[in-house]
Amino acid sequence: MMHTAANMQRPVHPLDHIVLPTATLESAEARLAALGFTVAPRGVHPFGTENCCVYLVDGTFLEPLAVADAEVAAQAIMAGNVFVARDHMYREDHGAEGFSAIVFGTDDADHDHHAYVEAGISAGEKLDFSRPFTDRSGKSDTVSFRLAFASGRDTPDAFVFACQRINAPKVDRAALQAHANGVAAIRGIVAVSDDPAGQQALLAKAAGGGKALALPNGQLALPNADVLVMRPDEFEAKFAIGAGGRTALRFAAVIFAVADLGATERLLVSSGIKHHLQGGRLVVPPAPGQGAAFIFEDLK
Repeated sequence: MMHTAANMQRPVHPLDHIVLPTATLESAEARLAALGFTVAPRGVHPFGTENCCVYLVDGTFLEPLAVADAEVAAQAIMAGNVFVARDHMYREDHGAEGFSAIVFGTDDADHDHHAYVEAGISAGEKLDFSRPFTDRSGKSDTVSFRLAFASGRDTPDAFVFACQRINAPKVDRAALQAHANGVAAIRGIVAVSDDPAGQQALLAKAAGGGKALALPNGQLALPNADVLVMRPDEFEAKFAIGAGGRTALRFAAVIFAVADLGATERLLVSSGIKHHLQGGRLVVPPAPGQGAAFIFEDLK
């Protein structure tokens, strides 16, 4: 299939997951459990990293990511592995904790890669890999992925990629999708930027959309969630939490929809989780094992 600018107008991609670098998976597992999330068994990548995902019933998930084998990871970077290289770059610039990437779901990562190259936003070569997957009952399978990467030339603090599941695991995730905090879905992602309009355009291209996707208020409308790009001062005013210094683009917060906000707050109190109420939302600042601000709002 020939990929040209004429066939770049493909369906807008949904949010698939987010990547949250962390120093150790032990830290992420402890923090996420205290926040009321059910954490899946660990997954080991063939290129030196590992994760402990949180799966939501809407099909999205969180991917806390740690370096399991620094030597293998270094070899992967030398071989041109964009995923590991960008993770390493992020840790070098910001430390081991943070929110480095948002990931779009796609059924054709080859197409996305060619579209990114034509649009001048490709971050490097595609990546194909497989890893084992185990559910809470111990049943295992193998899952395979194909990734296509995008980034702006001035966005070292963040990147995005499209993820195609070549082989989805044949395991039951129902138990993993039930969370004590009542979280049912990721409602939105919040990014900060000194140039919201410019970075909104970059993210819209990466998601496979155009002007119809990018709304005037800095919001990108994905099929299953929104991505809001705002200035750091606007972020601080809206959520009463620091946004850091000047930046071309940085992912700062995840907005979750919960079934009962009062019940979620009681869980946070009982777990001793620092939080505050702002604009009818519960806001939990970042902490070790939780690289982004977590914001909870009513599902209704």
